[in-house]
Amino acid sequence: MSPSPDPAPGRSAASSAGTGTGRVSRHSVVDDPTLRYLEFIQREDRVRHHTYVQEMRQYDLMKAGDPEAIRESVRMWESGLYGHVSDDPVRNAKYLFVTSITLVTRFAIEGGMDEEDAYNASDLYIQDMDRCTSVAEVRRLHTDMMTFFTWAMADLVKQGVQSRPIVECLDYIHYHLHEKITVAMLAEHVQLNPTYLSELFSREVGTPISQYVTDRRMEAARNMLIYSRYSIAEIAQILAYRSQSHFTKVFHAATGMTPKTYRDRYARSGIWPE
Repeated sequence: MSPSPDPAPGRSAASSAGTGTGRVSRHSVVDDPTLRYLEFIQREDRVRHHTYVQEMRQYDLMKAGDPEAIRESVRMWESGLYGHVSDDPVRNAKYLFVTSITLVTRFAIEGGMDEEDAYNASDLYIQDMDRCTSVAEVRRLHTDMMTFFTWAMADLVKQGVQSRPIVECLDYIHYHLHEKITVAMLAEHVQLNPTYLSELFSREVGTPISQYVTDRRMEAARNMLIYSRYSIAEIAQILAYRSQSHFTKVFHAATGMTPKTYRDRYARSGIWPE
């Protein structure tokens, strides 16, 4: 991995300082036991470098606003397999930081983040990194950076959602994809009438509850098929489908491929569709 060039010297980072400061403070790593459905990847550590798919996974998760991106980033950084680009340990860490934040910025913009916001945040973090005097400081700043961008991408999902009940529903769905989710359960969770909740959800999110849940499960399924060694039957069970055949039918309707075809096409090559 080679270091990426510094950001354009003419770009000002000051305009995003206020927003950045508010979000940067949110650097606690989410580690909720209900996220077990996302614990579908165990990396091979005994390799000289991370594979392309291994390295890109953290950025793909960040782009989706998935808190798992933060844990994956920490694990990747601490593995010591990122590469050697300088004999000076601090300088080496800084080069890797710049490379990482360059990719993070690009993925965030592709995911819908405002370009100026993304570049300004990147500039601020690089300025902070330049003041770091130890590898530990760079590592902590890298985790802070991944946390900021991940939460920023998660916030994009909720943009346009005005009511608190819908925000709570989105959070509930995110953390319970491994369980059965019904309109009645969500209505009880937010203390609303099921019919009213369905109408409110469709109006604010733009899709019915059942379709939204299916879309999120299909997103998780695609990641599992690419990054994990779980069998298709295990993935179906993890995502709360009543049978492998039912999961296969839903997956085919969503992607135009069977789970096996999808895995064969993308997991082996390390390439996945947008």
